[in-house]
Amino acid sequence: MSADPATAPPPTERRPAAVLDVVVPVFNEEHDLEPSVRRLHAHLTGHFPYPFRITIADNASTDRTPAIALRLADELEHVTALRMPEKGRGRALRAAWSASDAQVLAYCDVDLSTDLAALLPLVAPLMTGHSDLAIGTRLGRGSRVVRGAKREIISRCYNLLLHGALATRFSDAQCGFKAIRADVAQRLLPLVEDSGWFFDTELLVLAERAGLRIHEVPVDWIDDPDSRVDIVATAVADLKGVARLGRALATGRLPLHELRGQLGRDAPAAPDAGVAGVPRGLSGQLVRFAAIGLVSTLAYILLYALLRGAFGAFGANVIALVVTAVANTAANRRMTFGVRGRGRAGVHQFQGLVVFGLGLALTTGALAVLARVDPNASQLIEMAVLVAANALATVLRFVAFRAWIFRGNRSTTTTSQEISA
Repeated sequence: MSADPATAPPPTERRPAAVLDVVVPVFNEEHDLEPSVRRLHAHLTGHFPYPFRITIADNASTDRTPAIALRLADELEHVTALRMPEKGRGRALRAAWSASDAQVLAYCDVDLSTDLAALLPLVAPLMTGHSDLAIGTRLGRGSRVVRGAKREIISRCYNLLLHGALATRFSDAQCGFKAIRADVAQRLLPLVEDSGWFFDTELLVLAERAGLRIHEVPVDWIDDPDSRVDIVATAVADLKGVARLGRALATGRLPLHELRGQLGRDAPAAPDAGVAGVPRGLSGQLVRFAAIGLVSTLAYILLYALLRGAFGAFGANVIALVVTAVANTAANRRMTFGVRGRGRAGVHQFQGLVVFGLGLALTTGALAVLARVDPNASQLIEMAVLVAANALATVLRFVAFRAWIFRGNRSTTTTSQEISA
């Protein structure tokens, strides 16, 4: 807040430190910023019984957002503005949280899609010391969510991917409504590498692996139809983040044991673990295969959606399926069945394409049936039918991979996984 010298408090009068600092990361939000901050300020003033601060964290906006943020900080008590020279939501949150003196650090999206009635239930367990982090969840019991089918599918696929690939237990990684205790943030933030949208996920995975307690609050959430998020670019960045974090966990590069000791927590020991904490044997293969399948399905959906206009439904289906088939076979060869080196790689890819031919037949047949039953079906219905057909093809693929393509590599698989673990 900027204060007029005539109304500023005497130097000897000190305001109490903020208990809660709510950061609002923004980029080119000149239309939504002022009404949202005023609404948030009014809510905290009327419903939060402790000292608070609102920090507007502008990350390299090029419109009137910085000027509006400064004006709000000058006009409203307990509002400050922070200007970052580079883009990145994670970068803005890291800077704002690192500079804050509040006991509890939170953030919410500028569109206020989440009902603010959940704010006090979100931060209360952190203030009492019961929990270390808290997240709003749109996927838990009691949540009421209004959003389009595309975002719903992508959100659920992403969280299923995290459960399979990184063995996470929290339900909703990307809801823009989270809080963390300041002492916990001080330990975790230096380990978080991402500066964009994957920042949330990485922070939560590290916290969970360190044995910290994550409190989940079901929220009422209404999708903002004017969201500036580039879904395709964000999905690609998130998939890269999952792969990077998975490698770091698998190689032991992250000091999780030291972190548990520093924060006074102790997570239960994982069961017989293989790559990235996933159990060995058939169950481990199923988990890794499912995780790779989720990534492949998401990539397939994105490719199909991008290519649909240029190549039509059948052309987009063939191209997207072939591209994801090659990548899927390569990933399962190495990660699920532990086959290393280039030996028989060409044979495995050929056999994989044969198996994916079954998937092509299933999905193409499904499209043909849909075209006959409902010639005017929407693209959303097309994608739903394709996802269902792909699910059946996935089951057949795993059986073929295990019983045919990589049958002779089972002993090698176990040895390779034990070495990598």
